[in-house]
Amino acid sequence: MSDKPVKAGIVGLGRWAKVLTKASKKSKLLEIIVGYSRSEEKRTAFEQELGVRAAASMQAILTDPEIQGVILTVPNEQHLPMAREVAKSGKHVYTEKPIASTLEDGLEIAALQQKYGITVTVGHSARLMAGIRKIGEAIAAGELGRVAFIEANFSNERALELTPKTWRWYKDKAPGGPLSQLAIHQFDVMQYLGGEVVAASSIASKLSPVGAEVDDQSMTLLKFADGKIGYVGSCWTSPGVFAVRVFGSKGLMHYEIDFGTWDTPDKLHESSTLYIQRGKSGYGSREELKVPPSDMFRTELELFAESCKTGKPNELTAENGNAAVAIVNAALRSIERKGQEATISEAMESARNANANKAQHVA
Repeated sequence: MSDKPVKAGIVGLGRWAKVLTKASKKSKLLEIIVGYSRSEEKRTAFEQELGVRAAASMQAILTDPEIQGVILTVPNEQHLPMAREVAKSGKHVYTEKPIASTLEDGLEIAALQQKYGITVTVGHSARLMAGIRKIGEAIAAGELGRVAFIEANFSNERALELTPKTWRWYKDKAPGGPLSQLAIHQFDVMQYLGGEVVAASSIASKLSPVGAEVDDQSMTLLKFADGKIGYVGSCWTSPGVFAVRVFGSKGLMHYEIDFGTWDTPDKLHESSTLYIQRGKSGYGSREELKVPPSDMFRTELELFAESCKTGKPNELTAENGNAAVAIVNAALRSIERKGQEATISEAMESARNANANKAQHVA
């Protein structure tokens, strides 16, 4: 197999395209060689800042035989139509999280794999942080004993900055506010660390003074298939934080990052916290663990590169992406029911039925 880097295009040249393109420049496995945006101004600025050639059209990327995969950093509602065009061209798809703005769209994106013989990678990068991987290794090695409870929080001040000109202002584009934009990262981490989630109970509120349509606070309780439970909190009106704590019969582990380094993940290890507390020894013998260097964005792009080369899915699958969106959907149903539990299977069945009905009408 060729040891040359996979050549990729990127579509949607906003802030996140710049973050991923900078990450790709540190990789020997993937090279972003061309970018496209409908905005000529963005195309010009992107080329000047990052030295990546701008394409005059989306079609120019799709017909370029040198390009094996396309990275989509476009608004969520554009993921399905863009992914469909990429898949039709025979190129592999990388889409930022969430996989789509709706579970129905997400399931359609997953179906593109079998239909066109391509792979879909979803940018759930949080599970790739070194601290999260360390916790996963400890769980697998039995260091924590039987895990019974997991808690997590992902918060920032986004709701204090929203205006009607930003898509996150609107319920249909960012359902649940931080629930679909931040907590979804932790839902994926929860499943990576704890296994299948089967139900969610959630409450939410709107406290930001700016007046956006979306809720800006959420608390979600999760029930896992094996009986463990979890909690994910997300506040959209506070300084940024990302933290995970896992409780087992033999010990607990806690991981927290400096949110200010989120866009520069190669620096996360310099200021993050990771500790393990074993048995009944208590706080006094809590052991601080060294967090090794890592770069979640470079790693996810390299996983995508591997899928482009082999034609096989990596761990950032469409199925995992849809499972995270299904938890969001279940949480939103629970909010509508004043906190009553909603199951993941209910959310999945509803989306599948909606897609089946749509297919019948099209036929």
